[in-house]
Amino acid sequence: MSVSVAVDCQKRPEGSKPNALRREGLLPAVLYGHKGAESMSLVMKTKDAELLLKKAQINNTLVDLKVPELSWQGKALIREVQSHPWKRDLYHLSFFAVAGHGSLQVTVPVEVVGTAPGVKLGGGILEQMFTEFAVECLPDRIPESIQIDVSKLELGESLAAGEISLPEGVKLMDDPEATVVSIVAPSEEVPPEETAPVEVAE
Repeated sequence: MSVSVAVDCQKRPEGSKPNALRREGLLPAVLYGHKGAESMSLVMKTKDAELLLKKAQINNTLVDLKVPELSWQGKALIREVQSHPWKRDLYHLSFFAVAGHGSLQVTVPVEVVGTAPGVKLGGGILEQMFTEFAVECLPDRIPESIQIDVSKLELGESLAAGEISLPEGVKLMDDPEATVVSIVAPSEEVPPEETAPVEVAE
């Protein structure tokens, strides 16, 4: 999907240290794909990056990226976000320019819709093995999500990835035989075995 978020970046100064940039409220970033294998080292305001990540999904959302001092602008995907493991402080962003690259491999969230008869009437439990799909499509065909209709699944039935309907122009990259959702019987708790009292010889 695409969001109308314009992100301005600047060329990263030569010899600049990442920690020094972060103390100034700036976030190191890099842009790939704009010239083959060549990369462009950038910086952007940390506040702008935080706002962007509230609206955009990694490897799924197209954003409008601009680097005014290098006269570059275009659509890009957020490929990677590096952050502190528990403080959530951002460390680094990676962008990938999509123009001229044809189809892209992206990840798309999976959304389960409907109520399975095997759950409502059969007392089963819905197990979901996939929360996202890896797909290939053109940049302007990236779906916001892929819906999985479970309204016909009975107890003991399942759906494989290859059985899911995908939007036109979207190709599944995951294993088509892999189970995505299934309706299973609830596990019964086995009562503890009663043990006979042990007779103690006097």
